[in-house]
Amino acid sequence: MQHNERVEWLQANTSLNALPQEILEAIAPLIQAETVQENRRLVLEETSPSALYILKTGRLEAYHTNPDSAAQVISLLPGTVLHLKELLLDQPAEQTIVTLSDCELWIIPRDTFAELVEQYPAINRILSRQLADELNQVASQLAYEQERQAALRPYIVPKVRRGIIGSSRYAVRLRQEIRKASGDRKPALVFGEPGLGKDNAAALIHFGSRDRKQPIIKVNCDTIQVSGAELFGRVGGKPGLLELLGAGTLLLNNLQDFPPELDAKLIRLLETGEYTPISREGEPEPAPRQAQARIIMTTERAVPKIDRIVGHSIKTPPLRVRKADIAAQVNYYISLFCRTKNLAKPDLSPEAIRRLQGYDFPGNLSELESLVERALIQSNGASTLTEEVFWSEGSKNRRFRLNLLNTYPRLRQFLRSSWWPDRINYGITLGGFAVVVALLLFGPQSRDSNVALNLFWAWWWPIVLLIFPFLGRIWCAVCPFMIYGELAQFVSLKLFPRQLQTWPRQQAEKWGGWFLFGLFTLILLWEELWNLENTAYLSGCLLLLITAGAVTFSLLFERRFWCRYLCPIGGMNGLFAKLSMIELRAQQGICSATCTTYQCYKGGPQKGEGMETGGCPVYSHPAQLQDNRDCVLCMTCLKACPHRSVELNLRPPGIELWTTHKPTAYEVSLLFLLLGAIFLHRLPEIEQQFGWNLHLSHFGIHAGVSVLALLLPGAIALLTHQVIRLMNRTIKPRRFIELAYGYLPLVLGGSLAHYLRLGLNEAGRVVPVTMATFGYSGVGMPFAIADPAVTAFLQAVALIVSVWLSVILTQKIARQPFLNLIPQHLATVAIGSVLWKIIVGW
Repeated sequence: MQHNERVEWLQANTSLNALPQEILEAIAPLIQAETVQENRRLVLEETSPSALYILKTGRLEAYHTNPDSAAQVISLLPGTVLHLKELLLDQPAEQTIVTLSDCELWIIPRDTFAELVEQYPAINRILSRQLADELNQVASQLAYEQERQAALRPYIVPKVRRGIIGSSRYAVRLRQEIRKASGDRKPALVFGEPGLGKDNAAALIHFGSRDRKQPIIKVNCDTIQVSGAELFGRVGGKPGLLELLGAGTLLLNNLQDFPPELDAKLIRLLETGEYTPISREGEPEPAPRQAQARIIMTTERAVPKIDRIVGHSIKTPPLRVRKADIAAQVNYYISLFCRTKNLAKPDLSPEAIRRLQGYDFPGNLSELESLVERALIQSNGASTLTEEVFWSEGSKNRRFRLNLLNTYPRLRQFLRSSWWPDRINYGITLGGFAVVVALLLFGPQSRDSNVALNLFWAWWWPIVLLIFPFLGRIWCAVCPFMIYGELAQFVSLKLFPRQLQTWPRQQAEKWGGWFLFGLFTLILLWEELWNLENTAYLSGCLLLLITAGAVTFSLLFERRFWCRYLCPIGGMNGLFAKLSMIELRAQQGICSATCTTYQCYKGGPQKGEGMETGGCPVYSHPAQLQDNRDCVLCMTCLKACPHRSVELNLRPPGIELWTTHKPTAYEVSLLFLLLGAIFLHRLPEIEQQFGWNLHLSHFGIHAGVSVLALLLPGAIALLTHQVIRLMNRTIKPRRFIELAYGYLPLVLGGSLAHYLRLGLNEAGRVVPVTMATFGYSGVGMPFAIADPAVTAFLQAVALIVSVWLSVILTQKIARQPFLNLIPQHLATVAIGSVLWKIIVGW
């Protein structure tokens, strides 16, 4: 190539065209042309370049390695001038240069170029000015990028929170739809109920696409101005998010809240990709612009006008149809929380999974996540999460409730005071029980001369049976058995400091009820065959036996394990407490939204108006309670709660039995055992009324007849249920263990009618019996005895009312036509009639 041609080529194709003609004329003869084969390295980064290179023909590649990220590769075309800045500033090469093809290079050696610069100082000035201009351009671009980043930062979605968890067909289909939407840039609509993580699904689409390195921003549609300026920008003013976003993804969250005034603009954007910046009033509308961004939208409601124009419409299924995925979701949330808090991951019990799968989760994944987090906090580091620590935020049907604590502030004050129940327990019951047991063991042995025996059988039984419909399981709050259990636990921990065992909940839930059923059966047979009602020392042994169980398990396990699962009296109290007209509950909304410590359940120091407590003695959270069985009304939760969430409600008696109740087989067995106990206690009357000779004087026959008496009511109920099933083949009847609770009022009424005889005939003799206990004659002492007619009348009323209440309760539980349940109603009336015959006697 001739000299003049070189000069013309440098002017036409390189950045050296800024130099004067004179300097280019001087450069041209210094050029050495050289051919370099492909895939050869010319220069290594961080080394001094040996010459100025000008690419005449061919292609070069330049790259700079970075230990923290992939190398940035640039392809260089003919006309590129290499190492001009490095030679002028005496710096090492910034990039490695490699030939991609056979190249012709014009080379000016380093020393030759240095002499040329020294000869023509204008080279340095002109090229420095050019480099300054380029630097200003870069600075301007950097400033724009900083402004862009600052504008987008509040909306940026940095990463995906999680994938689609689970293996159900719904989860598999959702993953497939997301993968399909990631394969192109068509607009996508993700719709579904609240709490499903639709914005996370949109992020999965973006980060799974080829645009994953571009930003994705989320804009909540309820914050968009009616003008739409933040999206589309203003003419001559601040650019909109669409312009700033470039080729990224715009996520419009909750499209149902999008301003309707902008619907036309959104539809145009989705259909054509065009938008028009917002102009001021009176100004002409500017030319439309082409958006490079991809649009993804989420919505909770169907938007037909949008759905028909999007490329992908993805429905996120609600959690209630993905029950198979709940276990995986829960384990994921447990792992996430434990990793964040650096905790050991607990196991999940099968009962807990079943409980969660039985709930519909109106709040979907958001509700499940908060539920799991609350459960982990409440479990306090337990190795296994059981069903007790999982409870939903959704409020139950709270109709027909009156909070007595708000209605009667003095009642609240008393129940939060030290009097209830601690002062009563340790000031009265603790010593009183010891006196009673001592009198039973060492005093006179018949009921007419031992006041302790009189108090046990003639006072305690009628009173506690009368209390059940009004105050439920309140006796357990002042029960002497657990007072001695707690005292033994406290003293043993002082003498022998140790960690008490945690409750084996799964085994206790499975077998605890059957244990107390068996123990109650033995007690009833012992009572009948050895005449405990009229044998003081045996009654004392019975009380000591139950106390020994409470003390033993209190020494082994924390809190009141015996009371919750194993105590026969506690089992009976829990059963009858279901009929109570009061309940202790908590406002689930307050507990789930406000409480983070769960002191009512776990215990803890004073917080606000919440007092320092050791937590619920039977490990029940008041917001979880669905029936009265697991609440002993000790009011520990009321004292501990700093948020006034705990309520003592007046309610329709027994309402839980047809609303939130969960039947159990062992409880039904206990129910019929208690019904059979009435027949057991009335065996002499059965002989008298029906003219039968049951040979009760013979121990073996007496024992056999006693067992039959206990089994009889349950056998009748089972037979009756089989008749119901035969009569209703077209309509599926309720299960036996559900309908069996319909007999509960009859059991309570029959038991009360039986003990009214002792209460009305012997309780009034307490003064003369007390005198006789201590060796004095009770003659002349005041006493009160009901007339036999009054006793019979009250017994009759108790039986009649209980029969009708059983019929009504059965209907409420079954929710079926009266005629469909006529066999059970007839069985109820028949059993009530037999009880009338053997108790009232006419």
